[in-house]
Amino acid sequence: MKKIWRQRLLSALLSIFMVLAMTGVSVSVRTQAAENNSTVPSGTVKVHFLDVGQGLSILVQSDGKNLIYDGGDRKTSRFVVAYLKEQGVTKIDYLISSHYDADHMAGLIGCLKSFKVKNVISSNYVHTSKLYRSFVKAVKEDGLKMKHPPVGKSYRLGSASFQILAPETIEAEGSNNNSVAIKLTNKENSFIFTGDAEHESEKAMCNSGIDLNCDVLVPGHHGSATATSWDFLQKTVPEYAVISCGKDNKYGHPDKDTMDKLQSMEIQVYRTDKQGTVTVTSDGKNLNWSAAPCNDYTPGDESDKGTVTEQTVTKQTTQKVTEDQVWVSATGLKYHKTNHCGNMNPDTAKKETKEEAEAQGLKPCGKCY
Repeated sequence: MKKIWRQRLLSALLSIFMVLAMTGVSVSVRTQAAENNSTVPSGTVKVHFLDVGQGLSILVQSDGKNLIYDGGDRKTSRFVVAYLKEQGVTKIDYLISSHYDADHMAGLIGCLKSFKVKNVISSNYVHTSKLYRSFVKAVKEDGLKMKHPPVGKSYRLGSASFQILAPETIEAEGSNNNSVAIKLTNKENSFIFTGDAEHESEKAMCNSGIDLNCDVLVPGHHGSATATSWDFLQKTVPEYAVISCGKDNKYGHPDKDTMDKLQSMEIQVYRTDKQGTVTVTSDGKNLNWSAAPCNDYTPGDESDKGTVTEQTVTKQTTQKVTEDQVWVSATGLKYHKTNHCGNMNPDTAKKETKEEAEAQGLKPCGKCY
């Protein structure tokens, strides 16, 4: 009798399970799991400071939501895309271009080509470079529009949120102070990213009335002396600073003036030029780092600065960018001299500049180059 009763119970449970499956309950569970394809535990926020050499790229992940703040130079575009894929990223909820210098923006073009992007936030000015035009083109091809939110605007990102801190105004000349700066908050933990914002923009942030206190600060302009003013440090009072700069870079970043300030305030330092990619996980109260701070307050090599300013170097580099046209297929990883190269499908080929192709992380074809 008991055996018959157990059989009837199992039959009833099986019927209930089949009804639930038919109503789509199991489908919604699978969809949620696929959407949350992140390696980050629920309720936490993970921030990745990518080693992109002399540039900046930061990935933020929270409850299946992803934000990319800058993408580094075109030389590291392929690395950025590969790194995001390794972290389980299949879509980008917010792609933020702080400003349009190549060492911040180029890698974002590769992200636009490689991931489903939902929102693009950028600074409200027009750059004259061909790379900027490539960025605008990639945004339009995804059916997106660049958003230029005002200071104070806030957005949700999983269990976290971020707020726009800058720019308050747009400068007619120069682009560093036009950088979009944000404050990322996860309960009691907060981070501030300022792109290449310099003293003028920092002053505006200090006068904005927004609470700038944070746990982690990314010093502006790769630790240059033109950023990280005393006033800004006294408003932010970070426990940690993460400096993104290239090893033995020609600009002498980070600057001695900046490093002396950080050391005098006993701010613990992480550096991508010394430690490579660094990550930190926030549970809303505590920070768990992938490594101990290096606390290396040694400035960059001053002798590498020479007499050429960074703005001049950027201008000269822009002028030297080749206008060569190359062929790229929809699924290929190489660019080609001709659309009839045997290593590509001519039916899906389209013309781009070599600069655009390299910004996506593509390499020259070994057969036709």
